[in-house]
Amino acid sequence: MAYRTEMGLYYSYYKTLVTAPTYFNGLYQLTHDNITEYGHTINTLKRFNLYPEVRLQSCPEMLNFKVFLGAAYRIFDSVTKTLHIETEKCWTVNRGEELSPVNSCEGIGNQHYFYVDNVFALFGTVAASLFFLGVLLSDSVFGGLLTIASFFFNHGEATRVQWTPPLRESFGYPVFIFQILIVTFILRRNATGMLWSFTIAVLTTIFMLFWQFSGFALSTQVGSLFATYILDFVPASTMFTIVLGLVIGFICGFGLLFGNEMLLTSLFLSSTVTFLIILSLDRLLSKIKLRPLYLLINAVLFVAGTLGIKISIGRALHIEDDAHIFDIFRSKFSDFANFHTRLYTCAKEFDFLGSEYYTVVAKTLVLPAAIMAFIAVIIYIYRQGMPSLMWRTGSRSKEYSELVYNCVQTVCFAIMAELIMRLKLFFTPHLCVIAAILAHNNFLGRIFPFNIQKWYHRAIIVGLIASMAYSGVENLNKQWNIHGEYSNPDQEMLFQWITEMTPPDAVFAGTMPVMANVKLSTNRPIVNHPHYEDANLRERTLKVYSLFSKKPIQEVYQALKDMGVNYFVYQNGWCMPHPQKPECSYRSMWDLEDPKNKDRESLCDIITGVIYGKRSPTEIYPITVVYNSNNYIVFKL
Repeated sequence: MAYRTEMGLYYSYYKTLVTAPTYFNGLYQLTHDNITEYGHTINTLKRFNLYPEVRLQSCPEMLNFKVFLGAAYRIFDSVTKTLHIETEKCWTVNRGEELSPVNSCEGIGNQHYFYVDNVFALFGTVAASLFFLGVLLSDSVFGGLLTIASFFFNHGEATRVQWTPPLRESFGYPVFIFQILIVTFILRRNATGMLWSFTIAVLTTIFMLFWQFSGFALSTQVGSLFATYILDFVPASTMFTIVLGLVIGFICGFGLLFGNEMLLTSLFLSSTVTFLIILSLDRLLSKIKLRPLYLLINAVLFVAGTLGIKISIGRALHIEDDAHIFDIFRSKFSDFANFHTRLYTCAKEFDFLGSEYYTVVAKTLVLPAAIMAFIAVIIYIYRQGMPSLMWRTGSRSKEYSELVYNCVQTVCFAIMAELIMRLKLFFTPHLCVIAAILAHNNFLGRIFPFNIQKWYHRAIIVGLIASMAYSGVENLNKQWNIHGEYSNPDQEMLFQWITEMTPPDAVFAGTMPVMANVKLSTNRPIVNHPHYEDANLRERTLKVYSLFSKKPIQEVYQALKDMGVNYFVYQNGWCMPHPQKPECSYRSMWDLEDPKNKDRESLCDIITGVIYGKRSPTEIYPITVVYNSNNYIVFKL
């Protein structure tokens, strides 16, 4: 029950795998799922990036299913029980307050602990990747130490894996940061060859399989690499090695995700194809010696090609699954808004990055350190370009391309985080990485007119880490002092009622967070859920949420009935005005979405009156109240 919204949805599929009669039976349920979106049989591996729970490999003769978390648990459980190894301890908890006793268990043999421990183990590799990135960018172990100290001192701003283990970012980001590490190494060595392309392809594929947001993150990487390339820091052969790996990774990821249509209209595909075309035209474009003209032509080709390919594919195949993402960005810069964008932008994690974030990272000195390092790189680029500011020499053998790439990548992450607060998980770790440049003795020797003695430079870095610790240790203590437990008796009673009083095939609708929990805890079919990256699902959700609108009750009833809904889980609190943003209440959202019914009485008012006995139940007929507790009401259609 603690896994709300998307977390509950993702964990439910792991639960399906480990509780099914056999692993293959559970896998079949995932690939032929008619519970998540009742009325539609969907392949959840294709839609929800469930490869962290299951990994699928195909061969010409048959589908060869291999294990990840779901099957790993079944094997682990079978082996430990056969060998009589105790991996789980359980006890009964008497909760009082008229609540029934419950069993509580801990240990890696518990399916939940097994899941979470593996998530934390995977995310633990982030620290190693960041350390080695710091070493690469500073040419010093002290740079790695500065990076990892900064990361832990700002841990609360760098990740939310401790709060949301099942989210796709918990699986995807560790792979992405390792892929960035490999790309950085290739740039540092100007490496070429299929081995490096294959390495990037494998990591890119895994990243795509693990997180639906991967396409957008990878598109920023392509843009950062392109900027580094047209500044003449990277040989065409080295860049071709990297881009080829990205292309192969996309092809493999697209195939293993069963042709997920959203990937076809991603900026990742269009930008990578455009970059590959520009690389193939390198001999022609290199004839342009006037640097401003060269930069302008390349930039125009890249932007026009990226947007042109994306729009053309979207229109040709009628794909609109990612339309809401661009609507969200559009709403950030204009007065544009609709029901779907409000659902996102009214949530704190999709708001702009607040000033409190900058206060935290400034106090730990990681922000000032990163800014100083960034300025140093800008000075270096300027000095490198001064002798050939207007005219290109044709040389692409400049040093420190890895520093330039990571600085541009950090700028991309900063823009993402500023627009959508939850994306600070990309920005904060890379601030820590960029700060490591301050430990690069040789590089700083190119910037300043004097050389810094290595022992003195190292002492400065140690002093910087010690200064960071002043606020950093306080942040760590705040993290370590967080203790608590989850208890929601009202929701528990709701799920118990659903389990005991409704048939197993009863279909439920309601708000997205609650529906994920209904599926996880009761395994009842639902018609909507929090995974919003599908145009049809967004239309379904709009119909479900019409019970909070001003539409005629018969129209709402018919829309729900057409989807096969039997029960609707209603929370009166969703009808209340938003405490800070009036436009974020469902009443305001529906006035925006459905202006023709703006002057009608809200169904919220009618339903509230019926619930509290102030209005006749006939006013919402043929919807009737069958369950009513403090926070949850269940309507039967």
